Amino acid sequence: MLSLFLACEDAYTPVSSGEESDDSSSTAADNSENYENSGANALAANSTNHDDLVDYVWDAADVVQITLNDNATAISGAGATIKGNIVTIASSGNYKFSGSLTNGQIRVNTEDESIVRIILSGVSLKNSTTSPVYVEAAEKVMIVLADNTVNTISDGSSYNFDGDSDEPNAAIFSKADLTIYGNGTLAVDGNYNDGIASKDGVIISSGTLTVDAKDDGIRGKDYIIIKDGSVTVICGGDGLKSDNEEDETKGYISIEDGFLRITSTGDAMEAQTDAIVRDGQLVLISGGGSSSRLTSTSASAKAIKGIVNTIIDGGTITINSADDAIHSNGNLVINDGDIKIFSNDDGVHADSNLEINGGDIEISKCYEGVESENITINGGTIHVVASDDGLNGAGGNDGSGMGGWPRGLSSGGSYYLYINGGYIVLNTTGDGIDVNGSIEMTGGVVLISGPTASNNGALDYDSSFRISGGFLAAAGSSGMAQAPGTASSQCSVLLTFRSALQAGMLFHIEDNNGKNILSFVPEKMYQSMAFSSSYLISGTSYKVYYGGSSTGTETDGLYENGAYTPGTEYTSFSISSVVTRVSVR
Repeated sequence: MLSLFLACEDAYTPVSSGEESDDSSSTAADNSENYENSGANALAANSTNHDDLVDYVWDAADVVQITLNDNATAISGAGATIKGNIVTIASSGNYKFSGSLTNGQIRVNTEDESIVRIILSGVSLKNSTTSPVYVEAAEKVMIVLADNTVNTISDGSSYNFDGDSDEPNAAIFSKADLTIYGNGTLAVDGNYNDGIASKDGVIISSGTLTVDAKDDGIRGKDYIIIKDGSVTVICGGDGLKSDNEEDETKGYISIEDGFLRITSTGDAMEAQTDAIVRDGQLVLISGGGSSSRLTSTSASAKAIKGIVNTIIDGGTITINSADDAIHSNGNLVINDGDIKIFSNDDGVHADSNLEINGGDIEISKCYEGVESENITINGGTIHVVASDDGLNGAGGNDGSGMGGWPRGLSSGGSYYLYINGGYIVLNTTGDGIDVNGSIEMTGGVVLISGPTASNNGALDYDSSFRISGGFLAAAGSSGMAQAPGTASSQCSVLLTFRSALQAGMLFHIEDNNGKNILSFVPEKMYQSMAFSSSYLISGTSYKVYYGGSSTGTETDGLYENGAYTPGTEYTSFSISSVVTRVSVR
């Protein structure tokens, strides 16, 4: 599509017209709030995490050996004690565990300011009444998974609490910063509540980790950072959750690299502040997937959710969600990534501002594809198949696809859609593009196979649509058909037909010299075609054909280059103003 895209950016002849009043002279920067536009910026705005290179280096000669054995645990060295089946670490240092306890605990309780390393080397640890691993007090703790070892930690379905406390409440529970590292394997079964939980931060640097939890899989109150490794979570609540509501620099989740697979009843990832994906391979299934429906308005089963910001810088992401696939209660930015989405609600949703700068986004199933009050598309490739709108610039509450729950939408406000670049293909049952405000298009390619019902349109805007560059072909019904507005500087044509034209047939426009202007095969029946390109020149005549064939290269129904063999000459028109309307009877 490169040569077509460049052709769309060629110079054109501006045409002025006073037919439409258009006061949308602001830019995307004028309208958008100040929000982080990259994962690096977002992380810089958050507080410093506990990771330190020296944490990953220690002297093997300083390791205390502990062999777990019911009622016969052996400790070789100082810093730890055994009472019954409870091993208590009271000093910082390195402690290597092997063996098993059928009903025991590793407890850390030290006021030392240095790190405690718990090295798991073939450990099976269970506890039926409390957390098998409990960090009661420490500066920070690292769980090291020794090379080529398999380790399991599991708790019971009910806990015995001391006094009024409801903690610990996870199979691995820490009141200190927690790091998991190594080349071994760890399986965690959280039968009571959470799998792994820290009152501070959680960093997973490497290793193979599997968490099966009744409620949340991994909780880090201050943050969760996955730097590398393989992490699999199956849970009845949220997969990854960071929920510090008291400090705006905390409560974030950052995926740096590695493999992450989450199957969650609730949100796969929920961050109180920022949800950030910088790289890695993610497979996220939330709420039973896109074939499921949430049972209440209060339920949340989103795949990636950041309350303040959601930022996707890269990675390979596959999502199957009952709720929004990628969501922010505030602002959302996609800079790169290979993203595949199946959703029972919105594909990509932000309550305030949504910006797409790059990436390959394929939304194969959704209610609405890309939705926010304010949308800016500067680049990337976007394919959407939607049961309602493809791009939706509108206000209102979330839950659009949830059985018709009310959204409280308003129209004619400050909502906007800016298309400055990118390649966008929309296949919609509702509106192709629906903006309760204004649209401005300066570049890019937009192809729409829109609605067949007359109560929707391929284009639907309330205030204005100003186009100054790019390539737009929007096929849809005729009942609400719109074209770009007369305040545009690039010419457009809106053709409406006496009866619907069949899908799968070429729609072709050429000038009087036979130059190909448009060869497009819509995916659905259509009764209108809105088209804008720099090739539409004021005072020039064009012919419209239906059917025929092309030897050009076809992508998404659009043919590039090649020779056209004519079908039926349907009509002809001349560009008489910035917007030419042709009704074929």
